[in-house]
Amino acid sequence: MQLVVLGLNHRSAAVAVRERFSFEKDEVKAALNKIYEYDRISECVILSTCNRTELYAVLEDVEQPKQYMLDVMKDLKDADSIDESAFFFYQDRECVDHLFRVSASLDSLVLGEGQILSQLKVAYIEAYSAGFTGTVFNILFQRAISVGKKVRTNTGIANTPVSVSYTAVNLAEDSLDKPLSEATVLILGAGTMSELTAIHLQSKGVKTIFVSNRTFAKAETLAKKFNGHAIKLDDVVDYAVEADILITSTGAPHYIINEKEARRIAARRNGMPMVMIDIAVPRDIDPAVADIDGIYLFNIDALESVVEENKQQREEEAKRAEPIIHEAIEDVLDKLSYLSVRPMMALLTDKADRIRSRELHRALAKLPDISDRERRIMDSMSRMIVRKMLREPMIHFNEIAGTEEEGLYWDLFKDMFNLKKEG
Repeated sequence: MQLVVLGLNHRSAAVAVRERFSFEKDEVKAALNKIYEYDRISECVILSTCNRTELYAVLEDVEQPKQYMLDVMKDLKDADSIDESAFFFYQDRECVDHLFRVSASLDSLVLGEGQILSQLKVAYIEAYSAGFTGTVFNILFQRAISVGKKVRTNTGIANTPVSVSYTAVNLAEDSLDKPLSEATVLILGAGTMSELTAIHLQSKGVKTIFVSNRTFAKAETLAKKFNGHAIKLDDVVDYAVEADILITSTGAPHYIINEKEARRIAARRNGMPMVMIDIAVPRDIDPAVADIDGIYLFNIDALESVVEENKQQREEEAKRAEPIIHEAIEDVLDKLSYLSVRPMMALLTDKADRIRSRELHRALAKLPDISDRERRIMDSMSRMIVRKMLREPMIHFNEIAGTEEEGLYWDLFKDMFNLKKEG
């Protein structure tokens, strides 16, 4: 048995290459069906996300496993050629180590991101439903999912935001004296950054969102996604008076909010605090606005410094994940090492129990007058004799599991206990 993974990710391959070898949901199903043609693959899981494609497999003694998996990948994607240098390949222990690091998000583009764990679950369930996981991958992937959860629970790897948009939302939440669910938000700009910020705001419970943009149709499109309202640029100051949070990301070559306008807004709010977050480069809000009482201004430099600090914190927390992963690897490899000898142990145990049951039945037939309690004592005694007789051989057989001696012991046990006939 060979435990292998062939894959590519954001470190090993450019996005153009990753796109060629990615699998959409329907493609995963089709690929798994195609893998039935490969008689040397006994189990398989396909993990495909925006930043990685990984093909996990249990192989039956392939001479050149990496080349074999490259040929499989080439066939599944119907590729004319394949650049080997874009792919990584791990086998046995290294394969397990890689899988656990993926599940713990230590191998992600954004360290500690949580999406990969749910993606791994989906990939495993897809393969399980297709009948392409057996004892090995059921043990391995269930443990990988457990490791991912344990790392997130026992470390702070996911506790600090590492995106500018999410950091902006957290700073706004910390600066207000009311819950975000009661806050009114005004977003200037309808680009990607504005949309990401709106997503995080809504996930935090924000219900009232206004959007303004130089192109009104774009403001309407973004506002509609979040059940918000589009407003014209001429009305921004009036709506800003009602806003608890103002977020700007317009890309304009001049200030959208200058000091004079900000003072007018603050005055009309009668001392109610307001958070202004300027994500734009060049800046949308005059830096002098930071000196106005009642207004908390955060620009892109402040946000990026927080993001960098949070990344460092995540890297420190990632170190705490190492012992969790190491312990899990040792445990799962220990379990997997016994799989190859379990059939032999089962044969031996079954034969011993059949002999025990037959001889016990004969003995009890000669003792018709004994009580039920005495029958139970004899049954228990016979079971203990068998268990103790087999204990030493079983321990020794476990010890040689996965070694070169295993095949010799298979033959020895079969001949010694005549298990070929019994089996």
